[in-house]
Order: sequence, then C-alpha cells, then structure tokens
Amino acid sequence: MDLSELERDNTGRCRLNSPVPSVCRKEPCVLGVDEAGRGPVLGPMVYAIFYCPLSRLADLEALKVADSKTLSESERDRLFGKMEEDGDFVGWALDVLSPNLISTSMLGRVKYNLNSLSHDTATGLVQYALDQGVKVAQVFVDTVGPPETYQERLQQHFPGVEVTVKAKADALYPVVSAASICAKVARDKAVKNWKFVEKLQDLDTDYGSGYPNDPKTKAWLREHVDPVFGFPQFVRFSWRTAQSILEKEAEDVTWEDSQTGHQEGLRRIKSYFSEGPRARLPHRYFQERGLESATIL
Repeated sequence: MDLSELERDNTGRCRLNSPVPSVCRKEPCVLGVDEAGRGPVLGPMVYAIFYCPLSRLADLEALKVADSKTLSESERDRLFGKMEEDGDFVGWALDVLSPNLISTSMLGRVKYNLNSLSHDTATGLVQYALDQGVKVAQVFVDTVGPPETYQERLQQHFPGVEVTVKAKADALYPVVSAASICAKVARDKAVKNWKFVEKLQDLDTDYGSGYPNDPKTKAWLREHVDPVFGFPQFVRFSWRTAQSILEKEAEDVTWEDSQTGHQEGLRRIKSYFSEGPRARLPHRYFQERGLESATIL
C-alpha cells in the first residue's frame, strides 16, 4: 500500500485506491464499508470500502478474512497481501482524514461532529465507487450511531442499491471485514511512518495505543505539549484528553475585549427610527476577533 501522497501532506485528507477490476464494471458487486482509528487521540481516521462481484463472494470468504480488531498486525498484512494478489476481481478505496482535519471540523464555528464526518466520508466513498463504474448492487456498512437512521439516510442517497447497516458488521459480513483490514493496515502504516511537520527535539515515537485512556499515550501527550503552541498536528486537539492536558500544562491566553464593548440589552424597535446620530456597533464577527477599522495605512 503506497501512502506516499499522505506522507507528502498529512494536514488534510487524501484518497487512495486500487485499480478497478474490469469484471466489477460488468457484474453486480457487493461493497463493504468500515473504518479504523475513530476513537484514538493520535493519528488519522481511515475509512475504507472493499468490493467484489457477487459471483466471487465465495472466493473472498475462502480468504478467511475477519474483523481487523481480532487479527494481529502480521495477520492483517498477510491478508491484505492476499487481497492485493486477487486484484483481478477485488478492489478497494480509502479516505484518510488527518487529526488536524478532524479537530478543526469539530471545533469550527459551524460544528461538524465526528458522526456527521463519518457518515459523509462513507457516503463519499460509495459514490466514488459508483463514479468509477463499479456496478454496486449491495452495500454493507458497520454502523456509526443508530443503524436504522444511518441505513435510511444511505438508502435515500443510493435508491438503486440495497443497503444494510448493522452493528458489528465487520464480524458479520466478509466484505466489511475486508474493508476493516484495508482501513487498519493503512492507519497502522500512516501512524508508524508519520512525518511531523513540527521540528520536535528528542521525539519519542512510542505512543502507546493512541487511545485516550492509555497511560503511555497520556504520558506522550504531556511530554510533547508546547506551552504556547500546543500539540503537534499528529494529535486530535479536540479530544477531551488533549484539552485537559492543555488546560494544565499550557499557558493561559487572555483576549483583550473590543474597545466598543458589547451591546447591553435589546433595543426597542422605535429606537431604530429616531432622529439624531447613533453609534453603530461593528458586526459580531469583528467584535469577537478584536478587529477595528484602520485609520492610518
């Protein structure tokens, strides 16, 4: 799996994919969707789709794929290698979402929570397969949130496709198991080969599991927090674990209030029609950022 595109720029998102087998453009296909790295405070989240013709599903089952969480790293790598060898009838695609993208989405002025980000990413990957000419007939998805709501949303988006959303789908459907292996192999490789854009001295790459409740991960976070600039972009700074460490270890920041102050109370409607000069407050956007009109250039 070539992650060189991600290694060149790991600040946003990137899509990786295998070639589309010609048979997948001719025969009805089954497609599975799963992710890896939804919960960790470190590293990217990877969404994956995996597909093959319905007529070759038995060949996929013969590979003995399973939920990636039940497999060792070496077993996942071996199975991914086998799936790559079967590239004449199977295909996959990935969407790798950086920690920076996840956190800035969640903390933006317009909130974009992790569930919505996950749903939209999965929908985008299914659409990508269709745009590539894959004859998708069935889709199986490991749920995020209530499966009934998620399934209804996907079914409305893809009315010509039979959609099934289940909890633990990666343990129930081989095509979802295969997607989970693709996602996990990609995330493990991305974390292991992460290129830090920050110039960090004495960088310790023993992060632990990356999950918020891992003592080794917490220790790594405390060790690599800058008192002014916070965490490197490898960290999802929107996670509560990261925020708690920032509150304890980083410097406090005090924002100066705008000189115009805040409008106190609500004005009566008649006041807008009264004669005489009236001070005009700047738009809230400028007040919140402490911006003022420049009088001298």
